[in-house]
Amino acid sequence: MGNNAKGALLALVSFGVFATHDVIVKVLGGGYSPVQLIFFSVTLAFPLAMFMIIGDPEPGTLRPRHPWWVALRTAAGLLTAISAFYAFSVLPLAQVYALIFASPLIITVLAIPVLGESVGPRRWGAVLVGLVGVLVVLRPGATELGLGHLAALGAAIGGSTASIIVRKIGNEERPIVLLLYPMIANFVVMGAALAFVYKPMPVSHFGLMALIAVLGWIAGRIMVSAYSTGEAVVVAPMQYSQIIWATAYGALFFDELPDGPTALGAGIIIASGIYIVAREGRGGNSAHRPVSRTRLRYETGSSPRASVLKRFLRPGRFRAE
Repeated sequence: MGNNAKGALLALVSFGVFATHDVIVKVLGGGYSPVQLIFFSVTLAFPLAMFMIIGDPEPGTLRPRHPWWVALRTAAGLLTAISAFYAFSVLPLAQVYALIFASPLIITVLAIPVLGESVGPRRWGAVLVGLVGVLVVLRPGATELGLGHLAALGAAIGGSTASIIVRKIGNEERPIVLLLYPMIANFVVMGAALAFVYKPMPVSHFGLMALIAVLGWIAGRIMVSAYSTGEAVVVAPMQYSQIIWATAYGALFFDELPDGPTALGAGIIIASGIYIVAREGRGGNSAHRPVSRTRLRYETGSSPRASVLKRFLRPGRFRAE
């Protein structure tokens, strides 16, 4: 098996673990506020983060070198966490994934002002086609749109914003800063709001909260291995395998099956995303390759960005992605 095949296989496993993480979020989301879920999953993830921090070889303080960019990334992380957890609690899994799959389209657009990326007419065309796919999934006028749909799009926007900021400042900021600030922000903000939504949890549900934290970190670690083994242009499209997991898990646990418009819209969005990655992979078409070199998974406090984990695991051999 070649390196690209190994990388693709590792990515498939990683996204399978992430999908299991999301299923547990959906199960618990039926009885608890996203605020409570995020607070406890982040709290239980802190011990895992400490193991990474203790082994951080880079000298320095926790003061960001780019405070405004770090603040914006932290705010984007808060938006992503609350939006993703809420969307999974109220919408079918496949529908949430289909809307979050719009992230490559958003990253392509954000790369223009943030990274100075030049986007040609073909990639612009792919973005427009992908937006058509989003409209097919949402079906405005034909179906009642709710906060869940807005939250899924919010997760895509927040995750894309955090991704593009890491691409811009990741080579200069310490990984401990990129790791801790979103976790601390989620802990503080969700902790402050917890008094208004808290419901007592049995030990079994608390165990599931711990499992959310563990699965997020395991999946991130496998993702690091995937991108370290295979080429980004091969590994990146593996994120779309989550729609298969969503269909299987939805049918098995929630009596959900994607309807025709969701399946069609997801297919359009996936096709446009793969085309963008393919165009970036061709020489001379992209100076930064913002989509193919971004770990395309929304980031919450319980599942930190794989590129940040990579800096801890392979210090001195990192390029912000």
